[in-house]
Amino acid sequence: MMNEQLKQLMGQTLDEKFSGTWSTMDMQDLQKFTERFAEKIVRECISMADKESERYSNLDQEYCSMAMDNYRELVRKHFGVKE
Repeated sequence: MMNEQLKQLMGQTLDEKFSGTWSTMDMQDLQKFTERFAEKIVRECISMADKESERYSNLDQEYCSMAMDNYRELVRKHFGVKE
């Protein structure tokens, strides 16, 4: 079952890129939607990592910062999302 955050991201993707409905989308539209939706998910993961980094900022700053930078870069590379 899809959680509410994913439903919200899906709705945003449809609203910004497609005026039609699922039934009128061709394969090109579907591919564009899929790519944009996946990118939104990855960006959300990166945003969550940014927030986590702030939460732990009172710990060893250098270690925490390095770990979160590595995490963000791994997510970007894994999914092929550019900054």
